[in-house]
Amino acid sequence: MTPKERFLAALSREKLDRPAVGCVTQSVTVDQMDAVGVHWPEAHSDANMMAALGAAGAKVFGFENARIPFCLTVEAEALGAVVDLGKVDRTPMVKKHPFESDSEPTFDKDFINKGRAKTVIEATKLLKKQVGDELAIVVGTTGPVTIAGHMVSTENLLLMMITEPETVHKFIKVAAEMEKMYIQALVEAGADVIAMSDPSASTDMMSAEMFDEFAKPYIKTCWEGAGNAKKILHICGNTTILLDHMIDTGADGLSIEEKVDPAEAVKIVNGRAALVGNMGVVRPLLQGTPEECREHALKIKEAGFNVVAPGCGLAARVPKANIEAMVKAIKG
Repeated sequence: MTPKERFLAALSREKLDRPAVGCVTQSVTVDQMDAVGVHWPEAHSDANMMAALGAAGAKVFGFENARIPFCLTVEAEALGAVVDLGKVDRTPMVKKHPFESDSEPTFDKDFINKGRAKTVIEATKLLKKQVGDELAIVVGTTGPVTIAGHMVSTENLLLMMITEPETVHKFIKVAAEMEKMYIQALVEAGADVIAMSDPSASTDMMSAEMFDEFAKPYIKTCWEGAGNAKKILHICGNTTILLDHMIDTGADGLSIEEKVDPAEAVKIVNGRAALVGNMGVVRPLLQGTPEECREHALKIKEAGFNVVAPGCGLAARVPKANIEAMVKAIKG
């Protein structure tokens, strides 16, 4: 069984001798950059460099998938947001939002042929050609609530959910339409898996009922572009009360953080979707020891997760030895 076959079988919830192991969220560290001689921030805007880093997780750590890009600002930039591309150890951030609450949001229908959206699509094509037979190609996208927050600022969006809910729907609807087009282009370029992250739809931001109103129907719209690709939904925080709601979006896999007890997650999900995660990205991966990482990975494996992976995006300074310990614990 190739790494790709195992990874996709795991997302299909097939019975395997062990889980797959990899990373579906931000997957690059400084050690990976040094190993392949490609670094941020240049790699955010160069398709060849992005593809090289996307495949580096397999080369350096033994991940069973490739993963690009390395931030959640590609769509925001295409919508007109001002983005700081960061540094070698800091991911890009939105610095200026393009719309006001009374704006009529629109997007350039040709955005997939421009800017960093084009870069990600071209990098996906390169990965398909270079490692597509061996590794599952996971392409990360941004969820519609988070995109809408990038349009008007997350703080304004959350306030408007209480004071102007119809205005919120106006922005999230446009975000979902854009994301559907982007996902379709990525799948056509060769993505095996779309990993959509929607951190602004977490329970830190909204209730489960608000998730059903402002997130779920629009995530479903986004997924319409996914075709036959596998669909992973990542939401940050303690998503225990959201697991049923996340399944209802139509996701094939749920990527969750360490704040959710892995055994409880397996019990709630009950085989209705693949579970991905939920290694703590701060502790043990960033601040812990290799032995702590090994023990945490084995706990997740024993709970019954389909893919053992970081529970959220990796910090760029996560020690190589800690990720190697996670991978070795699963692969043996």
